Amino acid sequence: MSKEGSPTIQVDGTGLRVVIVAASWHEQITTALLDGAKRALEEAKVTDIEVVQVPGSFELSVAAARIARSKRAPDAIIALGVVIRGGTPHFDFVCGAATDGLNSVALDTGIPVGFGLLTCDTEQQALDRSGLPGSSEDKGAEAAQAAISTVRALEAW
Repeated sequence: MSKEGSPTIQVDGTGLRVVIVAASWHEQITTALLDGAKRALEEAKVTDIEVVQVPGSFELSVAAARIARSKRAPDAIIALGVVIRGGTPHFDFVCGAATDGLNSVALDTGIPVGFGLLTCDTEQQALDRSGLPGSSEDKGAEAAQAAISTVRALEAW
């Protein structure tokens, strides 16, 4: 289980501006991820939260890049989506492109990007990680916590 060994992150996000970029595919799962991220941000006292919806996980990178380079660039970006393996190589291409793209946004701009992209073999695995009632994990909340914790960790630099 991937939850094993995960840190407990509690950080004060007061005064931070955060944009959540969320894919639309697999609506039940992405809605749960979004709810988890919003809940974690609210618990961290982040009040300036904006949500940008994109069609799918492939589009997360371009949206995050545009947002990070804008005049209204946030302190952190949280990227949420899900890709479920099918019978073609499409899964590998989308997962690789989205991961590489989001990593590039963070490295090129210095803005932390919370990685909330589920890359699962089955729909049940995604549901188990989505933060729905009965789920064993809440990857939306974890991505939000990681992003704001990274902002705070880098402030001194």
